[in-house]
Amino acid sequence: MSRARMTDLAYAAGWRVVRLLPERVAAAAFTAAADVAVRRDGRGVRRLRSNLARVTPPGTDLDRLTRAAVRSYARYWLEVFRLQDISRERIIGGMHMLDEPRLRDALASGRGTVVALPHMGNWEHAGAWLVATGEPFTTVAERLQPASLFDRFVRFRSALGMEVIPLTGGERPPFDLLAGRLGGGGTICLLADRDLSEDGVPVEFFGATATMPPGPATLALRTGATLLPATLWFDRDGWGVRIHPAVPHTDVARMTQALADAFAEGIAARPADWHMLQRIWRNEPPAVPPQTPTRTPAPTETARPTETPTATETELPQPRSEPAPRSEPEPGPRT
Repeated sequence: MSRARMTDLAYAAGWRVVRLLPERVAAAAFTAAADVAVRRDGRGVRRLRSNLARVTPPGTDLDRLTRAAVRSYARYWLEVFRLQDISRERIIGGMHMLDEPRLRDALASGRGTVVALPHMGNWEHAGAWLVATGEPFTTVAERLQPASLFDRFVRFRSALGMEVIPLTGGERPPFDLLAGRLGGGGTICLLADRDLSEDGVPVEFFGATATMPPGPATLALRTGATLLPATLWFDRDGWGVRIHPAVPHTDVARMTQALADAFAEGIAARPADWHMLQRIWRNEPPAVPPQTPTRTPAPTETARPTETPTATETELPQPRSEPAPRSEPEPGPRT
């Protein structure tokens, strides 16, 4: 059996089994798996610890923070598997929104809205909340192999009310479709704090140079849409989102830097809810390998597709005269 097929079956089992378990039992299991992953100290955990060291002040207890961050990431995946069973009332009532009028004013303007987010909290729940409050939106998904895995993620997000555009194989280029949605006053959502390509936009991020995708700024400039940064977190009894001030329309470089600044503000306030298990700063060495050369994989180190389809991350082909909006596929639950 191929690795891709095994991964598809693993996700299928996750959606089926986790939804059958009582919520407290499932939550306890995911927390325990997160703690095992921290003790195993795999590559993703080491990278997460390194990233957290950059975004927190000297003297921070990184062991404690890393444990909390891996638990937060496990909670994200637990909720992904169970999100379709969470009631509309809980999705709406459990959301604690700061500066919501900024979002509502943008949506009411009719100019289109690009919401750019970092990998924080639970962006799938944020999307479900947006739909549940009467604001549908559009996103893009990478075509995966096997096709059954791609179809599984599309069904999941479509069931939540999201419009999912395939990156490839569609009747029209995805950039044109997204621009069309914005031109009609629609909303799109993009994860935008990481770009592993060679031509992302350089930004200053926590005092060092990182690259971030130009897509949100490019789409906003192309269509005249409002560009809103949003940062997310988990509360003990729900979820939180802050809508930051709209980014002024200038140029792609300055607008992407403004997104980075907003993301940094949110991450500094809630570092444990930043799910960044990949290298994002330039000229940074790989995560240091563990002392023990061999180990048994942690329960959370599941086989994953080469590119797991986060609903809001893609590389979008675009006319040659403009830079393509880029970001990279979201990893599966690998720590």
